[in-house]
Amino acid sequence: MSDAASAAAPRPFEYKPPPAGPLPIIHADAHILVIDKPTGLLTVPGNRPERADCLEARARADFPSARIIHRLDMDTSGVIVLALTGHAQAHIGKQFEKRMTTKSYIAIVQGEMSQATGRVDQPIITDWPNRPRQMICHERGRNAVTDWDVLEVADGVSRIRLTPLTGRSHQLRVHMLHLGHPILGDNLYAPADALAASDRLCLHAERLGFRHPDGGAPVSFESPAPF
Repeated sequence: MSDAASAAAPRPFEYKPPPAGPLPIIHADAHILVIDKPTGLLTVPGNRPERADCLEARARADFPSARIIHRLDMDTSGVIVLALTGHAQAHIGKQFEKRMTTKSYIAIVQGEMSQATGRVDQPIITDWPNRPRQMICHERGRNAVTDWDVLEVADGVSRIRLTPLTGRSHQLRVHMLHLGHPILGDNLYAPADALAASDRLCLHAERLGFRHPDGGAPVSFESPAPF
């Protein structure tokens, strides 16, 4: 049985985006817009009219030229960069494609992890009968690698830092499930007790680094985890 299949059945999807209001802006200049994305907000519009409210639409209310470069899952919060010019979109998009960016996430997972650090190297593919779930598949999956470091262990849970070396869909969630430490509040992969342990997905994009499209200097932006 795949890791995805062994998780509890997901809650029925009901889109309830956070209340409208000014987005938390970390940085803005003539080329890029860096936002601290709230949990529960789609990055781009969904496939139904009631899912039109999203990060991209809200950003364009104040920055009409804003363009998506990469995405965070709806329930993941944290640092995301948008381009304000076509050049910036292409420049940073190529960095993501060539794995030249640096990313780290904070998560709270079920169970007290016994090792201080480690790596998960397990290929991932879409679990088509159960999409949008993903699953580990050694025959047809795409290479996926995640490094992890334990920050704190207490009361049956672990606070960890995750560093994805690849960018597969749901990679961090699937890899933590594979280790037997599902992320708290994960409505796709966590068993019932881990799902009930938090009213949100405990996954936050803590840091994002890349080269600025205007001149190529390294830049880095951070946001502390809200949990």
